[in-house]
Parts: sequence; C-alpha cells; structure tokens
Amino acid sequence: MFLKDKKSGDLVEVLSVADLIDPCKETIPGRFHAGEEMGEPQTFRKEELLFPSGEALPRCWVDPDYKR
Repeated sequence: MFLKDKKSGDLVEVLSVADLIDPCKETIPGRFHAGEEMGEPQTFRKEELLFPSGEALPRCWVDPDYKR
C-alpha cells in the first residue's frame, strides 16, 4: 500500500498495514519511492501521511479514543 508524505509529496510504501490501522500506534515503518532507487526503511508519523488522492487517513486509524 502507498501513502503520500505531506511535506514532500513523495510516495511512501507502507511496510506494515497492521501498524497503519492500529490507532494506538503513532508511527509506521515505510520507505520512500522517489527516483530510481528504492529508499531505506524508516519510521513515519501517521499525522504526516495522506492517501495519494490527498484524502486524510481515517480517524479510526489515528485516534485511539474514536468511537465507531
């Protein structure tokens, strides 16, 4: 799955979807996909990521107190 970094606009490959949808985790492992070389894995804060369309992540993925 790919998300977009808010600052750079570059695509980020999500390496753990389980961490992405866990509202108790503030960060996820991923790597940038920009240029010809695949980036090294690093940690990204969920608040700094969007869907490629520009849409924000669902609140139930980022807010542990969210009530469905």
